[in-house]
Amino acid sequence: MRETASPSLAQRTTLRIGGQAIAELVLEHEDDLERLPLRLRELGGDPLVMGAGSNILAADGDLPLVLVRPALVHGPVIVGREGDLTLVRAGAGIPMPRLLRFCAANGLSGLEGLVGIPGSVGGAVVMNAGSFGTETCNHITALLVFQDGVVSTVSRDALRCGYRSMGIGEKKSRFVVLEAIFGLTRAERNGISYRMRHNFFEKKSKQPVTAWSAGCVYKNPAPDMPAGKLLDMAGFRGKKLGGMAFSSRHANFLVNEGKGSADAALALMQEAQTAVRQRFGMELEPEVRIVPCPLP
Repeated sequence: MRETASPSLAQRTTLRIGGQAIAELVLEHEDDLERLPLRLRELGGDPLVMGAGSNILAADGDLPLVLVRPALVHGPVIVGREGDLTLVRAGAGIPMPRLLRFCAANGLSGLEGLVGIPGSVGGAVVMNAGSFGTETCNHITALLVFQDGVVSTVSRDALRCGYRSMGIGEKKSRFVVLEAIFGLTRAERNGISYRMRHNFFEKKSKQPVTAWSAGCVYKNPAPDMPAGKLLDMAGFRGKKLGGMAFSSRHANFLVNEGKGSADAALALMQEAQTAVRQRFGMELEPEVRIVPCPLP
């Protein structure tokens, strides 16, 4: 287990903002899990499990957090079949683009809609990342997790998949995703690559994929009323405050223009939520994970 003192969240998140945590514990081997609970108690603070940091808005200043990063990067590898599905195992620390390249090279279809998502496998699983009609949970057949001090395999039937969320059974306790097994279908490789390219360029044309951003900042209140449309109609497309802005390309993307801060981001979000509530009577719920405390 590799440990770093006073890690910067600004250096570990795609939004490039946030203060310093107490420590960072990087899990490089499953044996590290045996020492994890004791080390967390010794360090104090609240554990924050994170991958590539692509869906996190971290507060400024000194944060009472211990970052736990599962850097388990074994795979992707084909491990068998289940009916018509080909099973692919991938460690939680594998970047999603790497998994998608593996799928395209091996003629495995199902995850094409997730192209352009910059996070890791573990983060995509926990957030049930989705795009172009594809949700991560729909293609999971099993997970290997660390929960309540025990490593166990969780079947697809035990997962509670929701909109940008995933839980295990009825338990509310924290868990760490160590690896995922995806069930994918065989298809022609050129077709898979074409769909991935099409989805990527479609996303690039409408979203600020190269900006410092945490992805969509709000969940869509309803299928026919996306958050971006509400923010646009409320006048927040391109609106700026203290180095932060709602993207002029897509209003539901909060971007750091270079010198932004969490205080500015939260103030801009609060202003947007109030405006949408007053004008449309609808509540915007953050999709981005705000740490260490939620938006008031």
